Amino acid sequence: MMDMDLELTESEMHLYSRQILLDGWDLEAQEKLKLANILIVGCGGIGCTTAELLARAGVGKISLIDADSIEISNLQRQIAYLEQDVGFYKAEILAKRLQQINPFIQVEAYTTRLDEKNAKALISQQDLVLDGCDNFSTRYLVNHTCTHAQVALISASAIGFQGQLFMVEGDSACYECLFPKEQQQNESLRCADSGVLATTPNVIASLQAHHALLYLGLGKTPLKQKLLLWDGLTMKQRILAFEKDQDCANCQFSHTANAD
Repeated sequence: MMDMDLELTESEMHLYSRQILLDGWDLEAQEKLKLANILIVGCGGIGCTTAELLARAGVGKISLIDADSIEISNLQRQIAYLEQDVGFYKAEILAKRLQQINPFIQVEAYTTRLDEKNAKALISQQDLVLDGCDNFSTRYLVNHTCTHAQVALISASAIGFQGQLFMVEGDSACYECLFPKEQQQNESLRCADSGVLATTPNVIASLQAHHALLYLGLGKTPLKQKLLLWDGLTMKQRILAFEKDQDCANCQFSHTANAD
């Protein structure tokens, strides 16, 4: 948690008033948001929308990591960026936008890739990690680091007309339990190669941000060990329960490391 004043200012109370008035949400939940640290991995179609929604909702500190620069093709779905931003780092432009939207929060931008050298330092200090990256190697690294550091993770992905979302928390099943490494080595499954409708990542991002608020403000984990599947062609949504894989190498490693 961040070292900052727990009490909301009068200006913050006014900004978040519609949220605080909500039945099932209260001042305590809003104060929990103010004290929360989150890391968003990937500032693309999912990450930039998730970040903006959580900034507006009042999450106290948002860290962003993405090494990519904005391209003209990003503007079709990545709603934080304009044509004038092309060529600049996504993380830096998004950070400036979030600070303009909500001056009461703290935002940090890292214009580098998440890798084995920086993952532990970046993730271990968070209350929640939100993964919206577009490659499997980073997803497995985020999953491994979060389970090892016992930091909650909400993983989201979107491609074409479809998206999915689930949560890893505590000793729950992890990303590798659901998607074993040996079955997910095809890095070509990306928007740049397969295409994506403008709305798909934004729908999934909204669901990811919503789940994050439920967790940070109310301690709820509705998608823990459950996979949400959304189909944009049929407008159908399914939630499938799944079990922890007892042979999962990542879970075995994390259990052994945390026991030491």
